[in-house]
Amino acid sequence: MGGVREKDLPWGERDASGRRAVLAEILAQVSSEAFEGENLQAVLQRIVDCVARRLPVAIASIILLDEDGGHFVQEVWAGRIGLDLPGDLPWPVTVGAAGRCVRSGRAQLIADVQHDPDYVPGNRDVRSEYLVPILHRGRLHGVLNLESTRADFFTPEVCATFDAVASQVAGTIHLTRVVLELEQANRRLQLLSMSDGLTGIANRRCFDQRFAETWRRQAEAGRLLALLLVDADCFKPLNDACGHLYGDECLRELARLCREVARGPDELVARYGGEELALLLPDHTAPQARRRAECLRRRVEAERLAHPASPVAPHVTVSIGVGVTRPDASIPDQALIAVADRALYAAKTRGRNRVAVRTMAHARGPRDADR
Repeated sequence: MGGVREKDLPWGERDASGRRAVLAEILAQVSSEAFEGENLQAVLQRIVDCVARRLPVAIASIILLDEDGGHFVQEVWAGRIGLDLPGDLPWPVTVGAAGRCVRSGRAQLIADVQHDPDYVPGNRDVRSEYLVPILHRGRLHGVLNLESTRADFFTPEVCATFDAVASQVAGTIHLTRVVLELEQANRRLQLLSMSDGLTGIANRRCFDQRFAETWRRQAEAGRLLALLLVDADCFKPLNDACGHLYGDECLRELARLCREVARGPDELVARYGGEELALLLPDHTAPQARRRAECLRRRVEAERLAHPASPVAPHVTVSIGVGVTRPDASIPDQALIAVADRALYAAKTRGRNRVAVRTMAHARGPRDADR
């Protein structure tokens, strides 16, 4: 059985019905490609690959605009000949036939590129070009650009197919951007749900989650973990004497100072509750944790935030309880919180404005590490 099958015939040897069949197949394939690929770049690349592979198009490219629509910022292309861009990206829409397509908002058919005033030569073998705006609900995303080495390729039927391809690409870009915007909004909401509205540091929900994760990680690695519980001394009298707005400002300042003390990539500062803040410090021995706590206590004193109702000092001070242990997966993480809380209680009962440290030895229980 000799001869070439119809589906294997070159474009120039097909009859009208054969060409229509190819165009319909391409449109169906582009529709399918629009929903495949791990990201927008991959999807657009598959689309231009499909067009360049199935049709006598020397170059197929999708040129995307920036948010303001004034510059081309990205190009995805495929083809059988090399392509020279009209300059480094980004380039303005005042340049080239693609720019004219954007400025007019209409498709541009260039039957003879040598006689078009805006055509920027990308390859000397190109004879004709068709450009279609990628438009979705009034928003122009870019241009679908097709270039051919034939002068007679862009018939009305072929152009209509590329118009449909451009519409499909526009829908794909729109959907991808909507999904991206939703993901970004969800990340912002997630961040907000994990932040304390007053101080901007992590909230209790974020602390509980990170603390559990850090406990497991340190237990698996057999490494130390320190927890500092920081309490503003005599905070209720401060609010009563100076008002809640001033009390809120003092809490924001305390949170700022805590952030400056705990800057490590795995360290966490959180509002634990009310006027109590927490610092999570992985890989800290008891002496190291004590030094960090003392540094914080001294910095709070140095701020000299007025506290006219404090029996401790005329300015805001803090009591800090430090708990240190080597986490054990068989022991609940709340055990370290209990140790740090007992240390905080000890700091308060010994006169406030001081640091108390307790270590947690699993066999013996909590041990006071104060000197």
